Amino acid sequence: MRVLLVEDSVRLQQSVGAALRRSGYAVDISGDGEDGLWRATGEAYDVIVLDVMLPKLDGLALLKSLRARGCATHVLLLTARDQVADRVTGLRAGADDYLVKPFALEELLARIQALCRRGYGRKDNHLAIADLEIDTTAKQVWRAGAPVKLKPREYQLLEYLAHRAGEVVSQSEIEAHLYDDEVALMSNVVESAVSSLRRKLSAANSTPLIQTRRGLGYILEAPPQ
Repeated sequence: MRVLLVEDSVRLQQSVGAALRRSGYAVDISGDGEDGLWRATGEAYDVIVLDVMLPKLDGLALLKSLRARGCATHVLLLTARDQVADRVTGLRAGADDYLVKPFALEELLARIQALCRRGYGRKDNHLAIADLEIDTTAKQVWRAGAPVKLKPREYQLLEYLAHRAGEVVSQSEIEAHLYDDEVALMSNVVESAVSSLRRKLSAANSTPLIQTRRGLGYILEAPPQ
C-alpha cells in the first residue's frame, strides 16, 4: 500500500516515515501544502496523512481542493488542535479520520490500516481465498493451515492482490502501490516479487493461487474445483 505523508516537521517526517516503511508501506513525503497537492493529484495513494498547519497551502485548503477535483483517497488529518469544533471542521472539509498531536505511532498505524481496508470496501481484518488466510491486523498469513513467513514488501503485495482478488492487476498498478520514489525500480522487480511470493505460498500447498495473464498482469483467485 502507498501512503503520502504531508507534514512540515522533519522529526515527524522521519519517525512516521520510518514506522510506515518498517510495516511495509511505500511512503512519499512532502513538507508543504503546494507540493503535497501536486503529489496527491499525480499519484494513486491508498491513504494521505495530512497535517493541518502547513506552509504555502494549509492542510484544510489542500483537502478541499482534492475533494473539489474528485479525489476520493482517504485522508487522515493530523493537528495540534483538539477542540470539537476543529475536528468537526476537518471532517466537514472531507477528512475520513482525525488524530490529535502528540499521538502514539501504534495508533497512527492502526488508523492508516483501517483506512486502507475501507478503501477496498472491507471492515474486518480477515481475508480468505481458498485455503489462504490473511490477518491484516497482525499481518500474518496461513496457507492450508500452515503459517507463511513473508517479508514486509511480500506481505503488502499479497494483501494488495487479495483485496483485489479475482481482478487482473497490472504491473504498473503494483509498482504504484508498493514502491515509493526512494526505490529505484529494476525492470523485473514486480516479476521477481511475485515469483518469490508464489514460492512461499506453494510450500504448504503446491496448487497455485497467483496466475499470470501475459501482457496484462497478475490475478489472485481460488483454483477451479
